[in-house]
Amino acid sequence: MNLYVLKRLLLFIPTLLLVTIIVFSLMRLIPGDPAYLRLIGTDGDAEFTQEQLEALQAQLGTDKPLVQQYVFWVWDMLRGDLGLSMIYDTPIIDDIKDRLPITIELTLLSLALATVIAVPLGVISAVMQDSPADYASRIIAISGVAIPNFWLAILIIIVLVNVFGWLAPLGYSDLWEDPLNNLQQLIFPAIALGFYNMALIARVTRSAMLEVFREDYIRTARSKGLNERVVIIRHALKNASLPVLTISGWQIGRLLAGTVVIEQIFLVPGMGKLLIDSIFARDFTMIQAIVMLVATMVLLLNLIVDLMYGWLDPRIRYA
Repeated sequence: MNLYVLKRLLLFIPTLLLVTIIVFSLMRLIPGDPAYLRLIGTDGDAEFTQEQLEALQAQLGTDKPLVQQYVFWVWDMLRGDLGLSMIYDTPIIDDIKDRLPITIELTLLSLALATVIAVPLGVISAVMQDSPADYASRIIAISGVAIPNFWLAILIIIVLVNVFGWLAPLGYSDLWEDPLNNLQQLIFPAIALGFYNMALIARVTRSAMLEVFREDYIRTARSKGLNERVVIIRHALKNASLPVLTISGWQIGRLLAGTVVIEQIFLVPGMGKLLIDSIFARDFTMIQAIVMLVATMVLLLNLIVDLMYGWLDPRIRYA
C-alpha cells in the first residue's frame, strides 16, 4: 500500500511538469502584450513612449527569452511564490485566497446535488428495469447529457426572471455570515453546473447495478431470505459504487472547469470568473497560477479516489 501511494505521488512530478509546459506555451501563443495592454489603460487611448513600454516589459520580465521566463516561473512556484498580477500588480495569492473558497463551495454543492439525485435515480431505474419509472429516469439522464450547462444556466435565469419574477440577491454573501443568502445565490448555479453530472452518474449507477444484480452473491443473499432493501443497499449498491466513485472523482475536475462558464453567467465571484477576466486582460501570471492550482487539485482528487477503492472493495490489493 505504501509503495503504491509513493508511486502515485511520484507521478505528480512528470504530470505537473507537462502541464506547466503546455500552459506556459499556450499563454505565449496568445496575441497581445501585457505591458502594452497595461499602458493603454481601460479606455484604450492612453499615450506612452517606446521607452516606457520597454521599461514595463523589463519590469514584468516579458523581455527575457522564453526559456528563462519559464525557468523563473517554475522556480518561484516551487518556493510557494505565485508572483504578481501582470495587469494589476497585486499578489496573486491574495486574489486566489478570496476566490478559491467560493469555487470550491459551488463545486461541492453541485456534486452533492448531483449525487443525491443521481444515485437513487439510477438504483430505481435498475431495480424497476423496463418500467415507466425506468424510462422516465433514462429520459432525464439522456437530457442531462445532451443539454449544455451554459444553455441551461441561461434558461434558468430567463425562467426565474420572466416566469417567477425572482432573481438571486446581487453581490456575494459569505457562507458563515449569511448561509441563507449564500444558498440563494449558489443553488441555481449549482443546479446548472451539476445537471450533466447528475445524468452521467445516474447512467453509470444503473449500468453498475444491473451488472451486480447478475452476480452469484446477490442470488445467495436473496436465497437466505434477506430483505430486498438490505440486498439492494448493503450488497448491490456497495459493490456497484466503484464505477460511480470513479466517475464522481473525474467529475470533480470537470466541475472545477465548468465553473469558468457558470460563474461568468451568474456573476459568481469565484476562480472561474477571475480566470475569464485574466484571459481578456492577457494576465499571463494569473492564468498560469489558476490553471496550475486546478491541475494540482484534480491530481490529488484522483489519488484519493484510487485509495478509496481498497476501502470499498476488500478484494482490491495494491502492489
